Formats: sequence, structure tokens, C-alpha cells
Amino acid sequence: MNNRIVVIGAGIAGVATAHRLAVDHGAEVTIVDPRPPLTLTSDKSTECYRNWWPNQPMVGLMNRSIDLLEEMSERSRNVFGLSRRGYLFVTSREDTLSSWQEQASAISSYGAGAVRIHDEPARYRPASPHGYQNEPDGIDLFTTAESLRQPFPYVSAEAVGAMHVRRAGWFSAQQLGSWMLDQAKEAGTIHLVDEVVDIEVAAGAVVGVRLASGERIGCSAVVNAAGPLAADVAKLVELELPLRSEVHLKVAFRDHLGVIPRDAPMLIWSDPQHLDWDEEERAVLTEAGRSDVLGEMPVYCHGRPEGGAESPYFLGLWEYHGEVRQPVWPVPEDDLYPEVVARGLSTMIPGFGRYLDRLPQSNVDGGYYTKTPDNRPLIGPAGPAGFHLACGYSGFGVMVASGAADLVSKHLTSGPLPDYADAFLLTRYDNPRYLESVSKADSGQL
Repeated sequence: MNNRIVVIGAGIAGVATAHRLAVDHGAEVTIVDPRPPLTLTSDKSTECYRNWWPNQPMVGLMNRSIDLLEEMSERSRNVFGLSRRGYLFVTSREDTLSSWQEQASAISSYGAGAVRIHDEPARYRPASPHGYQNEPDGIDLFTTAESLRQPFPYVSAEAVGAMHVRRAGWFSAQQLGSWMLDQAKEAGTIHLVDEVVDIEVAAGAVVGVRLASGERIGCSAVVNAAGPLAADVAKLVELELPLRSEVHLKVAFRDHLGVIPRDAPMLIWSDPQHLDWDEEERAVLTEAGRSDVLGEMPVYCHGRPEGGAESPYFLGLWEYHGEVRQPVWPVPEDDLYPEVVARGLSTMIPGFGRYLDRLPQSNVDGGYYTKTPDNRPLIGPAGPAGFHLACGYSGFGVMVASGAADLVSKHLTSGPLPDYADAFLLTRYDNPRYLESVSKADSGQL
């Protein structure tokens, strides 16, 4: 029997899976992708991570993933720059602040860490601008405007409180992915620039794949880590996946005025808002058919510093499109995106309003959040024996990839499964009660 494992997809999901299988389990692995590694969606990431999620399986999976990120940081001498400045959720609404106090208790009980409540700033411990070691977990909940503004004076005077999630930060996903791929190749992994066009199944089990080049690879298992193309790959074994793809953009601003401190955390405005267009601008936007930016805008306009202490760049993100579509490349553009995000950010960071008369130099890119109805990934066996899923990573691919690779590897090698394993199987959608609960649950998406 051929024990080779074929991983379809060389994005962060596939590379992490190959690395885990080859380096930690000694498996014979071949990665197949017609594109260069880490280029379809992985290089469009915001490159962030957090363990603060509204359900126990996601907290468990993310904690494991972050554990592995920290282990790899030690092994690689932190070649990918893992940091832990956290996520700062900010609100101007007392009802939101109250709901956070209730939510914090539940998420803490899932294993996300302790809750520290501050009505004055004296006991708050700021995050280190570098590294991740010896930082607290859990959250710091600022319940008064005064307690918030001492450590974060650049935040709006309208803010009444905030929630600083501490086991969170960012890193270079490209550097991590490159390091994992190099390690996997050293352990014997083969990387083919080709496309899987057929998956051979005999007696209900995977036995090989055929490539566009005409080559056949015999194997005992296939991992579908094809990102936005995962549903198409699954159809090769007559399997339908409950996936949809949403367009998500991000913009890099050159903050040449130094409005936002370089040691700032991820900053997230957690309230709906209306943008302050003047009458002439509203008329032009109406004529252009851009009603999507004229009414109430959604929550979670957010961003973070990008690069080192000397870098002037700030990444801004705001998903206000809600556009679900079949993935196409290049990703559809939105010429208004930099201005809309800049206006949204200035609600949370008034100093950013200095750019509204003349926007700073900016660059927009983006990709797809390919997600399930419950915004949880698909990890583990599905369809014929030997076919496994490592997909549906939505907007959290770089943060979940290591933990998901660990989980799918345990399935493939018959290792002991963690208690959250069943929560990520495709079979969860066979449960009508679960399907009913999905529509009522908070997905945790920013």
C-alpha cells in the first residue's frame, strides 16, 4: 500500500499541514498547487491571531494553534516576528460595554484566560511592543472612559470603555509559511507546481491523484487544503461542501503624520456608525449607486500598525460590502475603499481625521473569506476513506493553520484527538439542532 499523503494547496493551510505531517510524524508528503506557495490568499492576510472566540471549540483550537506558533517561534528564533500586543475593542455604548462583561465571563470559562476589570488605570499592564513572552492572557476590561484614556489617549473621547484581548497579536505569515515549507522539504516533502484534476477512489478509498501534466501519484490519503477552491476539489470525490466566499479588502495607509503610535495594539471600533459625508458628496455617491456607504455602517472598522518601529504604515480593514460570489482573480476593486476606511477609523481615532482632506498614500489588496455557515473550519475525514478536509478557514487562516494542521494530522495518523475535534467535522451539519443553533450564534468574525 502506498502511504504517501497528497496535500492539495500550497497556501498557509496546506503548508502547515505538510509541515506537521512530515516534520512531526515522518509522513511522506507531496504538496500540489499550480501557483507559487502562499500567493493566492495567504499573502493578503492581516496576519493576526487571537484566542478570544465566542464558543469553546474555537477557543480550544486557537489556544492549541497559538501554543504551536510559540513553539515554532522558539525553534526558528522568531524568524516570523511573533508579537502579542493584543486586540483593543472600543465602544461608545454603555449597553455594549455591559454585554462585554457578560461575554467575558463565558469566554474566560472556555479557557481564554482571566478577566481583569479596570475602573481606574493604575493596575493595567501595557503590552510589550515586541515579542510575546511573559505577557498576560485573558482580557483587561476598561469600564470607564478615564481608565481607557490614560493608556490609549489617541482613542475617541466618545469611547466609554474597551476590552483588551491579551493572547493576541500578529506575525509575518509569509516568513512563517516559508520557514515551514523549508522545514517540510528538509523532511522529504515534495512540492509540485501542478494541478490535481482527478482523485482516484477504489473500493470506497482514495488510491491516487492525477495531475494536469498527466502524472499520476499513488497515495493513501488526500488533504483538501485548497482555500477558496476547496469546494471544487471536493467535487472530485462527489462531495458537496457548505462553503461560500466573501470578498474582503484591506488598505495600507502611509501614516506620515504619526497619528497612531507604533506600539499600538489592533484597534477595533465595535459600534455601528454613519459616515460624515457633506451634501454634495452624498449627492455624488447617490448618483454613483453607492448607497452602501450612505446609511448605517457595520461594526468592526479596525486596523493595526504594520512593520517595525521605523515603518510609517498602518493597515485598515472594514467589511461593509457583504459580497458573496464565486472566487475570481483579480479580486474585485472598490475605488472608495481607502476613503471609507479612513473615515471609519477617524471615528475611533480622531487624529486620523487629519487625512480626510487629503488621503495619505495607500495601497489596497484583498482576497476571499471562504467560510462555513457557522464560521468554523472543516477539519478531518469526509467522503471516501483517506479524504480529509483542511479548509473553510474564513478570515482566520493564518491563526488557525497550525492548530488545524495538528488536528488533521492526528486524524491521519490515528493519534489521540482533542475534545474539540468533532466540532470541526463535516458531519456536524447532519444534526438539525445544530443547524438551528448556527443561525443564532455569534460567529466571532471581524
